Amino acid sequence: GVPRCGASLHDLNKAFRITLQANANCVWQIQRNENQNIRLIFSYFKFAPSSSCETESIKIYDGPSTNSPLLGQVCNDTDAVPVLQSSSDSLTFLITTNSAAFTRSFFVSYYYFSPETKIENCGGQLTGPNGTFTSPNYPAAYPEFTYCIWHIQTAKNMKIILQFQDFFLELDQNCQFDFTAVYDGLTTNTGLIGKVCGRTQPTFESSSNVMTVALSTDYANSYRGFSARYTSVPLPGPAEPNTSLTCSADTMKIVLSKSYLASLGYSETQLQLSDPSCHPVVTDMVIFSFPLVSCGTIKKDDGQSITYTNIVSVATTGNIITRQKSLQIIAKCKMENNSTVEVIYIAKNDIIQNTTAVGRYNVSMSFYDSDSFSNAVLRSPYYVDLNQTLFAQVSLHSTDPNLLVFIDTCVASPEPDFGSLTYDLVRSGCNKDDTVVTYPLLKHYGRFKFSAFRFLRSFPSVYLQCDILICDSNNANSRCTKGCISRQKRDISSYMWKTNTVVGPIRLKRDLRSADH
Repeated sequence: GVPRCGASLHDLNKAFRITLQANANCVWQIQRNENQNIRLIFSYFKFAPSSSCETESIKIYDGPSTNSPLLGQVCNDTDAVPVLQSSSDSLTFLITTNSAAFTRSFFVSYYYFSPETKIENCGGQLTGPNGTFTSPNYPAAYPEFTYCIWHIQTAKNMKIILQFQDFFLELDQNCQFDFTAVYDGLTTNTGLIGKVCGRTQPTFESSSNVMTVALSTDYANSYRGFSARYTSVPLPGPAEPNTSLTCSADTMKIVLSKSYLASLGYSETQLQLSDPSCHPVVTDMVIFSFPLVSCGTIKKDDGQSITYTNIVSVATTGNIITRQKSLQIIAKCKMENNSTVEVIYIAKNDIIQNTTAVGRYNVSMSFYDSDSFSNAVLRSPYYVDLNQTLFAQVSLHSTDPNLLVFIDTCVASPEPDFGSLTYDLVRSGCNKDDTVVTYPLLKHYGRFKFSAFRFLRSFPSVYLQCDILICDSNNANSRCTKGCISRQKRDISSYMWKTNTVVGPIRLKRDLRSADH
Protein backbone atom coordinates (compact mmCIF):
# COMPACT_ATOMS: atom_id res chain seq x y z
CA GLY A 1 0.00 0.00 0.00
CA VAL A 2 0.94 3.64 -0.36
CA PRO A 3 1.45 5.66 2.83
CA ARG A 4 -1.53 7.92 3.52
CA CYS A 5 0.23 11.27 3.36
CA GLY A 6 3.04 11.46 0.86
CA ALA A 7 5.59 8.88 -0.28
CA SER A 8 8.67 8.31 -2.35
CA LEU A 9 7.82 6.05 -5.30
CA HIS A 10 10.37 4.12 -7.38
CA ASP A 11 8.27 1.59 -9.34
CA LEU A 12 8.16 1.63 -13.15
CA ASN A 13 4.38 2.00 -12.91
CA LYS A 14 1.85 2.21 -10.12
CA ALA A 15 -1.85 2.92 -9.57
CA PHE A 16 -3.19 3.86 -6.15
CA ARG A 17 -6.00 5.58 -4.30
CA ILE A 18 -5.36 8.50 -1.92
CA THR A 19 -7.83 9.59 0.76
CA LEU A 20 -7.15 12.71 2.80
CA GLN A 21 -8.93 14.68 5.50
CA ALA A 22 -8.75 18.38 6.42
CA ASN A 23 -5.52 20.43 6.63
CA ALA A 24 -3.39 17.95 4.72
CA ASN A 25 -0.13 19.02 3.09
CA CYS A 26 1.40 15.92 1.50
CA VAL A 27 4.13 15.40 -1.09
CA TRP A 28 4.53 12.39 -3.39
CA GLN A 29 7.80 12.06 -5.28
CA ILE A 30 8.26 9.70 -8.26
CA GLN A 31 11.88 9.03 -9.19
CA ARG A 32 14.13 6.31 -10.59
CA ASN A 33 17.24 6.22 -12.71
CA GLU A 34 15.55 5.70 -16.03
CA ASN A 35 16.13 7.30 -19.40
CA GLN A 36 12.39 7.81 -19.79
CA ASN A 37 9.64 10.31 -18.99
CA ILE A 38 6.70 9.92 -16.62
CA ARG A 39 3.02 10.17 -17.52
CA LEU A 40 0.86 10.96 -14.47
CA ILE A 41 -2.96 10.59 -14.58
CA PHE A 42 -5.53 11.79 -12.04
CA SER A 43 -8.43 9.76 -13.37
CA TYR A 44 -10.65 10.56 -10.38
CA PHE A 45 -10.56 13.45 -7.92
CA LYS A 46 -13.02 14.64 -5.31
CA PHE A 47 -12.14 17.74 -3.33
CA ALA A 48 -14.21 19.31 -0.56
CA PRO A 49 -17.33 20.88 -2.13
CA SER A 50 -17.03 24.60 -2.94
CA SER A 51 -13.30 24.61 -2.10
CA SER A 52 -11.25 27.14 -4.08
CA CYS A 53 -8.01 26.52 -5.97
CA GLU A 54 -6.18 28.76 -3.50
CA THR A 55 -7.04 26.62 -0.47
CA GLU A 56 -7.26 23.12 -1.91
CA SER A 57 -5.39 21.69 -4.88
CA ILE A 58 -2.93 19.22 -6.37
CA LYS A 59 0.18 20.95 -7.70
CA ILE A 60 2.42 18.95 -10.03
CA TYR A 61 6.12 19.81 -10.42
CA ASP A 62 8.41 18.76 -13.28
CA GLY A 63 11.29 17.36 -11.25
CA PRO A 64 12.38 15.86 -7.93
CA SER A 65 10.96 18.51 -5.55
CA THR A 66 8.32 21.22 -5.08
CA ASN A 67 11.04 23.71 -6.11
CA SER A 68 11.00 22.23 -9.63
CA PRO A 69 9.01 24.08 -12.33
CA LEU A 70 5.22 23.92 -11.87
CA LEU A 71 3.76 21.60 -14.51
CA GLY A 72 0.08 22.01 -13.67
CA GLN A 73 -2.60 22.29 -11.03
CA VAL A 74 -5.78 20.31 -10.36
CA CYS A 75 -8.56 21.63 -8.15
CA ASN A 76 -12.31 21.56 -7.57
CA ASP A 77 -13.14 23.39 -10.79
CA THR A 78 -10.75 21.48 -13.07
CA ASP A 79 -12.91 20.69 -16.08
CA ALA A 80 -10.78 17.84 -17.48
CA VAL A 81 -9.24 14.46 -16.73
CA PRO A 82 -5.69 15.67 -15.96
CA VAL A 83 -2.84 13.85 -17.73
CA LEU A 84 0.64 15.35 -17.18
CA GLN A 85 4.02 14.43 -18.61
CA SER A 86 7.44 15.06 -17.11
CA SER A 87 10.44 16.17 -19.16
CA SER A 88 12.79 13.79 -17.26
CA ASP A 89 12.73 10.77 -14.95
CA SER A 90 11.29 12.49 -11.86
CA LEU A 91 7.98 14.14 -10.93
CA THR A 92 6.59 15.54 -7.68
CA PHE A 93 3.03 16.35 -6.65
CA LEU A 94 1.74 18.16 -3.58
CA ILE A 95 -1.84 17.85 -2.30
CA THR A 96 -3.11 20.51 0.11
CA THR A 97 -6.60 20.51 1.65
CA ASN A 98 -8.49 23.20 3.57
CA SER A 99 -10.06 22.98 7.03
CA ALA A 100 -13.48 21.65 5.91
CA ALA A 101 -14.43 18.28 7.42
CA PHE A 102 -14.72 16.04 4.35
CA THR A 103 -13.06 12.87 3.04
CA ARG A 104 -11.20 13.76 -0.16
CA SER A 105 -10.55 10.97 -2.60
CA PHE A 106 -8.14 10.67 -5.55
CA PHE A 107 -7.17 7.90 -7.95
CA VAL A 108 -3.65 8.35 -9.29
CA SER A 109 -1.62 6.29 -11.73
CA TYR A 110 1.71 6.80 -13.44
CA TYR A 111 4.08 4.95 -15.74
CA TYR A 112 7.42 5.53 -17.42
CA PHE A 113 7.37 5.78 -21.22
CA SER A 114 9.63 6.78 -24.12
CA PRO A 115 8.20 9.75 -26.07
CA GLU A 116 9.92 8.57 -29.26
CA THR A 117 8.00 5.24 -29.28
CA LYS A 118 5.14 5.78 -31.72
CA ILE A 119 1.96 3.69 -31.62
CA GLU A 120 0.21 3.13 -34.93
CA ASN A 121 -3.24 4.74 -35.22
CA CYS A 122 -2.89 6.57 -31.90
CA GLY A 123 -4.38 10.05 -32.28
CA GLY A 124 -4.07 12.60 -35.07
CA GLN A 125 -5.76 15.53 -36.81
CA LEU A 126 -9.14 15.06 -38.49
CA THR A 127 -10.20 17.98 -40.68
CA GLY A 128 -12.86 16.70 -43.09
CA PRO A 129 -16.56 17.60 -42.66
CA ASN A 130 -17.07 14.04 -41.43
CA GLY A 131 -14.86 11.04 -40.78
CA THR A 132 -14.13 7.89 -38.81
CA PHE A 133 -11.37 6.77 -36.46
CA THR A 134 -10.67 3.78 -34.21
CA SER A 135 -8.55 2.97 -31.18
CA PRO A 136 -5.12 1.40 -31.90
CA ASN A 137 -5.28 -2.29 -33.01
CA TYR A 138 -9.12 -2.19 -33.24
CA PRO A 139 -10.91 -4.62 -33.24
CA ALA A 140 -8.04 -6.44 -31.50
CA ALA A 141 -7.18 -5.41 -27.92
CA TYR A 142 -5.74 -1.91 -27.46
CA PRO A 143 -2.12 -1.65 -26.20
CA GLU A 144 -1.30 -1.00 -22.54
CA PHE A 145 0.08 2.31 -21.18
CA THR A 146 -1.23 4.30 -24.11
CA TYR A 147 -2.43 7.90 -24.38
CA CYS A 148 -3.85 9.00 -27.74
CA ILE A 149 -5.34 12.38 -28.68
CA TRP A 150 -7.49 13.05 -31.75
CA HIS A 151 -8.22 16.68 -32.70
CA ILE A 152 -11.29 17.18 -34.89
CA GLN A 153 -11.70 20.52 -36.67
CA THR A 154 -14.42 21.20 -39.24
CA ALA A 155 -15.53 24.32 -41.12
CA LYS A 156 -16.49 27.48 -39.25
CA ASN A 157 -20.09 27.90 -38.06
CA MET A 158 -20.46 24.15 -37.72
CA LYS A 159 -20.75 21.92 -34.68
CA ILE A 160 -19.56 18.32 -34.40
CA ILE A 161 -21.65 15.26 -33.52
CA LEU A 162 -19.49 12.30 -32.46
CA GLN A 163 -20.99 8.80 -32.30
CA PHE A 164 -19.22 5.72 -30.97
CA GLN A 165 -20.69 2.84 -32.98
CA ASP A 166 -18.70 0.24 -31.07
CA PHE A 167 -17.15 0.89 -27.67
CA PHE A 168 -15.62 -1.61 -25.23
CA LEU A 169 -13.14 -0.44 -22.57
CA GLU A 170 -12.43 -1.88 -19.14
CA LEU A 171 -15.41 -1.08 -16.94
CA ASP A 172 -15.31 0.48 -13.50
CA GLN A 173 -17.65 2.88 -11.77
CA ASN A 174 -15.52 6.03 -12.09
CA CYS A 175 -13.65 5.04 -15.29
CA GLN A 176 -10.38 5.14 -13.36
CA PHE A 177 -8.40 2.51 -15.29
CA ASP A 178 -9.11 2.87 -19.01
CA PHE A 179 -11.21 5.74 -20.30
CA THR A 180 -12.09 7.93 -23.27
CA ALA A 181 -12.51 11.66 -22.55
CA VAL A 182 -14.24 14.05 -24.96
CA TYR A 183 -13.53 17.80 -24.86
CA ASP A 184 -15.30 20.81 -26.33
CA GLY A 185 -12.42 22.64 -28.02
CA LEU A 186 -8.86 21.94 -29.12
CA THR A 187 -7.24 21.17 -25.75
CA THR A 188 -7.47 18.46 -23.11
CA ASN A 189 -7.08 20.77 -20.12
CA THR A 190 -10.55 22.30 -20.11
CA GLY A 191 -14.04 21.86 -21.53
CA LEU A 192 -14.70 18.21 -20.62
CA ILE A 193 -18.02 17.06 -22.11
CA GLY A 194 -17.79 13.54 -20.75
CA LYS A 195 -15.62 10.58 -19.72
CA VAL A 196 -16.70 7.05 -20.64
CA CYS A 197 -15.60 3.42 -20.21
CA GLY A 198 -17.17 -0.06 -20.25
CA ARG A 199 -19.62 -1.13 -22.98
CA THR A 200 -21.71 1.72 -24.32
CA GLN A 201 -22.58 3.65 -27.49
CA PRO A 202 -22.44 7.31 -26.43
CA THR A 203 -23.02 10.37 -28.61
CA PHE A 204 -21.34 13.72 -27.91
CA GLU A 205 -21.97 17.17 -29.34
CA SER A 206 -19.62 20.16 -29.43
CA SER A 207 -20.61 23.82 -29.14
CA SER A 208 -18.40 24.88 -32.08
CA ASN A 209 -16.32 23.41 -34.93
CA VAL A 210 -13.61 21.86 -32.73
CA MET A 211 -13.57 18.77 -30.53
CA THR A 212 -10.83 16.69 -28.91
CA VAL A 213 -10.97 12.98 -28.00
CA ALA A 214 -8.43 11.34 -25.65
CA LEU A 215 -7.94 7.61 -24.94
CA SER A 216 -5.99 6.52 -21.86
CA THR A 217 -5.18 2.88 -21.01
CA ASP A 218 -3.35 1.20 -18.11
CA TYR A 219 -1.46 -2.11 -17.81
CA ALA A 220 -4.27 -4.67 -17.38
CA ASN A 221 -7.53 -5.82 -18.96
CA SER A 222 -7.40 -4.56 -22.53
CA TYR A 223 -10.51 -4.95 -24.71
CA ARG A 224 -11.26 -4.13 -28.31
CA GLY A 225 -11.54 -0.34 -27.85
CA PHE A 226 -13.74 1.75 -30.09
CA SER A 227 -14.83 2.66 -33.58
CA ALA A 228 -16.17 6.24 -33.91
CA ARG A 229 -17.58 8.46 -36.60
CA TYR A 230 -18.20 12.18 -36.55
CA THR A 231 -20.37 14.45 -38.69
CA SER A 232 -20.64 18.23 -38.77
CA VAL A 233 -23.92 20.14 -38.81
CA PRO A 234 -24.48 23.90 -39.17
CA LEU A 235 -24.84 25.94 -36.00
CA PRO A 236 -28.33 27.46 -35.94
CA GLY A 237 -28.42 31.16 -36.84
CA PRO A 238 -30.09 33.60 -34.47
CA ALA A 239 -33.80 34.22 -34.97
CA GLU A 240 -35.39 37.60 -34.39
CA PRO A 241 -36.57 37.66 -30.79
CA ASN A 242 -40.29 38.20 -30.74
CA THR A 243 -40.78 39.19 -27.12
CA SER A 244 -42.43 42.00 -25.26
CA LEU A 245 -42.64 43.24 -21.72
CA THR A 246 -45.21 45.54 -20.19
CA CYS A 247 -45.03 46.90 -16.68
CA SER A 248 -47.88 48.53 -14.81
CA ALA A 249 -47.87 49.84 -11.26
CA ASP A 250 -48.50 46.35 -9.93
CA THR A 251 -48.05 43.76 -12.71
CA MET A 252 -45.32 42.48 -14.98
CA LYS A 253 -46.36 40.84 -18.26
CA ILE A 254 -43.88 38.94 -20.48
CA VAL A 255 -45.04 37.75 -23.91
CA LEU A 256 -42.98 35.32 -26.02
CA SER A 257 -43.80 33.87 -29.43
CA LYS A 258 -43.84 30.10 -29.81
CA SER A 259 -42.04 30.35 -33.16
CA TYR A 260 -39.17 32.28 -31.58
CA LEU A 261 -38.81 29.63 -28.87
CA ALA A 262 -38.91 26.88 -31.50
CA SER A 263 -36.14 28.59 -33.47
CA LEU A 264 -33.96 28.31 -30.36
CA GLY A 265 -34.85 24.64 -30.03
CA TYR A 266 -37.15 24.99 -27.01
CA SER A 267 -40.82 24.41 -26.32
CA GLU A 268 -43.06 26.42 -24.00
CA THR A 269 -43.39 23.43 -21.66
CA GLN A 270 -39.77 23.91 -20.60
CA LEU A 271 -40.16 27.56 -19.52
CA GLN A 272 -40.11 28.70 -15.93
CA LEU A 273 -39.87 31.95 -13.96
CA SER A 274 -37.50 32.49 -11.01
CA ASP A 275 -40.21 30.70 -9.03
CA PRO A 276 -40.86 27.55 -11.12
CA SER A 277 -44.39 27.14 -9.71
CA CYS A 278 -45.59 30.19 -11.71
CA HIS A 279 -46.84 28.87 -15.06
CA PRO A 280 -47.56 30.76 -18.29
CA VAL A 281 -50.87 30.94 -20.14
CA VAL A 282 -50.29 29.44 -23.58
CA THR A 283 -52.28 30.51 -26.65
CA ASP A 284 -50.44 31.17 -29.92
CA MET A 285 -48.15 33.19 -27.62
CA VAL A 286 -46.66 32.26 -24.25
CA ILE A 287 -47.76 34.81 -21.62
CA PHE A 288 -46.44 35.21 -18.09
CA SER A 289 -48.52 37.79 -16.20
CA PHE A 290 -47.97 38.16 -12.47
CA PRO A 291 -47.96 40.70 -9.61
CA LEU A 292 -44.67 42.60 -9.30
CA VAL A 293 -43.86 41.17 -5.88
CA SER A 294 -44.55 37.50 -6.67
CA CYS A 295 -43.03 34.58 -8.64
CA GLY A 296 -39.51 35.10 -7.31
CA THR A 297 -39.24 38.71 -8.53
CA ILE A 298 -36.27 40.53 -7.01
CA LYS A 299 -36.91 44.10 -5.88
CA LYS A 300 -34.07 46.58 -5.61
CA ASP A 301 -34.25 50.18 -4.40
CA ASP A 302 -31.27 52.38 -5.12
CA GLY A 303 -32.76 55.61 -3.76
CA GLN A 304 -33.64 57.13 -7.14
CA SER A 305 -35.64 54.26 -8.53
CA ILE A 306 -37.00 50.81 -7.74
CA THR A 307 -36.27 47.92 -10.09
CA TYR A 308 -38.17 44.62 -10.27
CA THR A 309 -36.34 41.78 -12.05
CA ASN A 310 -37.50 38.31 -13.01
CA ILE A 311 -35.91 35.71 -15.29
CA VAL A 312 -37.60 33.30 -17.66
CA SER A 313 -35.31 30.30 -18.06
CA VAL A 314 -35.37 26.96 -19.78
CA ALA A 315 -34.50 23.65 -18.25
CA THR A 316 -32.65 21.66 -20.93
CA THR A 317 -33.25 17.94 -21.29
CA GLY A 318 -32.22 15.15 -23.64
CA ASN A 319 -29.74 12.29 -23.80
CA ILE A 320 -27.08 13.79 -26.03
CA ILE A 321 -24.23 14.93 -23.85
CA THR A 322 -23.85 18.56 -24.77
CA ARG A 323 -22.78 21.81 -23.27
CA GLN A 324 -25.59 23.83 -24.80
CA LYS A 325 -26.30 26.73 -22.49
CA SER A 326 -29.78 27.33 -21.24
CA LEU A 327 -31.77 30.28 -22.51
CA GLN A 328 -32.52 33.17 -20.16
CA ILE A 329 -34.86 36.07 -20.75
CA ILE A 330 -34.32 38.80 -18.22
CA ALA A 331 -37.19 41.19 -17.62
CA LYS A 332 -36.81 44.39 -15.60
CA CYS A 333 -39.41 46.97 -14.64
CA LYS A 334 -37.79 50.16 -13.43
CA MET A 335 -40.02 52.62 -11.59
CA GLU A 336 -38.57 56.12 -11.51
CA ASN A 337 -40.47 58.80 -9.58
CA ASN A 338 -43.58 58.73 -11.75
CA SER A 339 -42.36 57.01 -14.90
CA THR A 340 -41.87 53.35 -15.74
CA VAL A 341 -39.01 51.99 -17.84
CA GLU A 342 -39.19 48.50 -19.34
CA VAL A 343 -36.07 46.52 -20.22
CA ILE A 344 -36.06 43.00 -21.59
CA TYR A 345 -33.03 41.19 -22.87
CA ILE A 346 -32.32 37.68 -24.01
CA ALA A 347 -29.44 35.60 -22.78
CA LYS A 348 -29.30 32.84 -25.37
CA ASN A 349 -26.24 30.74 -24.69
CA ASP A 350 -25.98 33.29 -21.92
CA ILE A 351 -25.71 36.17 -24.35
CA ILE A 352 -26.54 39.28 -22.42
CA GLN A 353 -26.42 42.51 -24.34
CA ASN A 354 -27.82 45.46 -22.54
CA THR A 355 -26.67 49.03 -22.81
CA THR A 356 -28.35 51.49 -20.49
CA ALA A 357 -28.99 54.95 -21.78
CA VAL A 358 -30.08 57.56 -19.29
CA GLY A 359 -30.97 61.22 -19.53
CA ARG A 360 -29.36 63.41 -22.15
CA TYR A 361 -26.27 61.33 -22.80
CA ASN A 362 -25.99 57.87 -24.24
CA VAL A 363 -23.06 55.89 -22.84
CA SER A 364 -21.97 52.35 -23.69
CA MET A 365 -19.13 50.11 -22.60
CA SER A 366 -17.38 47.39 -24.62
CA PHE A 367 -14.35 45.15 -24.44
CA TYR A 368 -11.68 45.44 -27.13
CA ASP A 369 -9.16 42.86 -28.28
CA SER A 370 -6.06 45.07 -27.86
CA ASP A 371 -4.84 48.43 -26.58
CA SER A 372 -5.35 49.97 -30.02
CA PHE A 373 -9.11 49.91 -29.13
CA SER A 374 -9.98 49.38 -32.80
CA ASN A 375 -11.80 46.01 -32.68
CA ALA A 376 -14.64 45.67 -30.20
CA VAL A 377 -15.38 42.18 -28.86
CA LEU A 378 -18.92 41.58 -30.09
CA ARG A 379 -19.46 38.07 -28.77
CA SER A 380 -21.08 37.66 -25.41
CA PRO A 381 -20.32 36.06 -23.07
CA TYR A 382 -16.68 36.99 -23.55
CA TYR A 383 -14.66 33.85 -22.79
CA VAL A 384 -11.21 34.66 -21.43
CA ASP A 385 -8.18 33.02 -19.83
CA LEU A 386 -7.60 33.63 -16.13
CA ASN A 387 -4.68 36.04 -16.49
CA GLN A 388 -5.69 37.48 -19.84
CA THR A 389 -5.54 41.27 -20.10
CA LEU A 390 -8.95 42.77 -20.87
CA PHE A 391 -9.28 46.16 -22.56
CA ALA A 392 -12.45 48.11 -21.74
CA GLN A 393 -13.68 51.35 -23.27
CA VAL A 394 -16.58 53.55 -22.22
CA SER A 395 -17.90 55.61 -25.15
CA LEU A 396 -20.04 58.72 -24.95
CA HIS A 397 -22.31 59.07 -27.98
CA SER A 398 -22.75 62.81 -28.27
CA THR A 399 -22.36 65.49 -30.91
CA ASP A 400 -21.14 67.94 -28.26
CA PRO A 401 -17.35 68.17 -28.72
CA ASN A 402 -16.78 69.95 -25.41
CA LEU A 403 -17.24 66.94 -23.17
CA LEU A 404 -14.84 64.68 -21.28
CA VAL A 405 -15.55 61.17 -20.04
CA PHE A 406 -14.05 60.14 -16.71
CA ILE A 407 -14.25 56.65 -15.17
CA ASP A 408 -14.99 57.33 -11.52
CA THR A 409 -15.72 53.84 -10.18
CA CYS A 410 -15.80 50.34 -11.70
CA VAL A 411 -16.93 47.30 -9.77
CA ALA A 412 -17.13 43.65 -10.79
CA SER A 413 -19.73 41.23 -9.52
CA PRO A 414 -20.75 37.63 -10.23
CA GLU A 415 -24.38 38.81 -10.20
CA PRO A 416 -25.92 40.89 -13.02
CA ASP A 417 -27.80 42.95 -10.42
CA PHE A 418 -24.56 43.74 -8.51
CA GLY A 419 -25.92 42.35 -5.24
CA SER A 420 -23.96 41.88 -2.05
CA LEU A 421 -20.75 40.60 -3.61
CA THR A 422 -18.72 43.17 -5.52
CA TYR A 423 -15.03 43.77 -6.15
CA ASP A 424 -13.55 47.22 -6.77
CA LEU A 425 -11.38 47.74 -9.84
CA VAL A 426 -11.50 51.56 -9.73
CA ARG A 427 -12.95 53.68 -6.91
CA SER A 428 -13.10 57.51 -7.00
CA GLY A 429 -10.68 57.50 -9.91
CA CYS A 430 -8.14 55.41 -7.95
CA ASN A 431 -7.01 51.98 -9.19
CA LYS A 432 -7.96 49.44 -6.52
CA ASP A 433 -6.72 46.30 -8.24
CA ASP A 434 -3.00 46.07 -8.95
CA THR A 435 -3.59 44.91 -12.53
CA VAL A 436 -5.66 47.98 -13.51
CA VAL A 437 -4.08 50.56 -15.83
CA THR A 438 -6.12 53.64 -16.84
CA TYR A 439 -5.32 55.40 -20.10
CA PRO A 440 -5.08 59.23 -20.37
CA LEU A 441 -8.34 61.16 -20.90
CA LEU A 442 -9.46 61.17 -24.50
CA LYS A 443 -12.55 63.35 -25.15
CA HIS A 444 -15.52 60.99 -25.53
CA TYR A 445 -13.69 57.82 -24.45
CA GLY A 446 -12.63 56.46 -21.08
CA ARG A 447 -10.27 53.50 -21.30
CA PHE A 448 -8.64 51.05 -18.93
CA LYS A 449 -7.21 47.56 -18.90
CA PHE A 450 -7.10 44.88 -16.20
CA SER A 451 -6.46 41.20 -15.74
CA ALA A 452 -9.30 38.64 -15.70
CA PHE A 453 -9.45 38.20 -11.99
CA ARG A 454 -10.03 35.96 -9.05
CA PHE A 455 -13.79 36.12 -9.17
CA LEU A 456 -13.61 33.85 -12.17
CA ARG A 457 -12.02 31.12 -10.06
CA SER A 458 -15.14 30.83 -7.94
CA PHE A 459 -18.00 32.13 -10.07
CA PRO A 460 -19.10 31.23 -13.59
CA SER A 461 -19.63 34.82 -14.78
CA VAL A 462 -18.44 38.29 -14.00
CA TYR A 463 -20.23 41.52 -14.86
CA LEU A 464 -18.64 44.93 -14.85
CA GLN A 465 -20.43 48.15 -13.85
CA CYS A 466 -18.79 51.54 -14.15
CA ASP A 467 -19.90 54.93 -12.86
CA ILE A 468 -19.03 57.53 -15.46
CA LEU A 469 -18.69 61.28 -14.95
CA ILE A 470 -19.13 63.60 -17.89
CA CYS A 471 -17.51 67.04 -17.56
CA ASP A 472 -17.30 70.20 -19.61
CA SER A 473 -13.85 70.13 -21.21
CA ASN A 474 -13.72 73.95 -21.08
CA ASN A 475 -13.62 73.73 -17.29
CA ALA A 476 -9.94 73.12 -16.47
CA ASN A 477 -10.85 72.49 -12.84
CA SER A 478 -13.53 69.83 -13.31
CA ARG A 479 -13.59 66.49 -11.50
CA CYS A 480 -12.56 64.74 -14.75
CA THR A 481 -9.15 66.42 -14.70
CA LYS A 482 -8.41 65.54 -11.06
CA GLY A 483 -7.64 61.81 -11.42
CA CYS A 484 -7.53 59.82 -8.20
CA ILE A 485 -9.09 61.57 -5.22
CA SER A 486 -9.42 59.94 -1.84
CA ARG A 487 -12.74 60.18 -0.09
CA GLN A 488 -12.16 63.17 2.21
CA LYS A 489 -11.47 65.64 -0.58
CA ARG A 490 -14.20 64.40 -2.77
CA ASP A 491 -16.85 67.08 -2.66
CA ILE A 492 -14.79 69.97 -4.00
CA SER A 493 -14.98 69.36 -7.71
CA SER A 494 -17.66 69.71 -10.31
CA TYR A 495 -19.11 67.51 -13.01
CA MET A 496 -22.13 67.95 -15.23
CA TRP A 497 -23.67 64.54 -15.11
CA LYS A 498 -23.22 61.05 -13.80
CA THR A 499 -24.43 57.69 -15.11
CA ASN A 500 -23.47 54.06 -14.99
CA THR A 501 -23.17 51.34 -17.59
CA VAL A 502 -22.94 47.56 -17.39
CA VAL A 503 -21.13 45.01 -19.55
CA GLY A 504 -20.85 41.24 -19.23
CA PRO A 505 -20.72 38.47 -18.63
CA ILE A 506 -17.03 37.62 -18.78
CA ARG A 507 -16.43 33.89 -18.39
CA LEU A 508 -13.46 31.60 -18.11
CA LYS A 509 -12.78 29.52 -21.21
CA ARG A 510 -13.16 26.35 -19.13
CA ASP A 511 -16.67 27.43 -18.35
CA LEU A 512 -17.99 26.19 -21.63
CA ARG A 513 -18.71 23.21 -19.36
CA SER A 514 -21.46 20.72 -18.72
CA ALA A 515 -22.96 18.76 -15.92
CA ASP A 516 -20.66 16.16 -14.47
CA HIS A 517 -21.14 13.15 -16.76
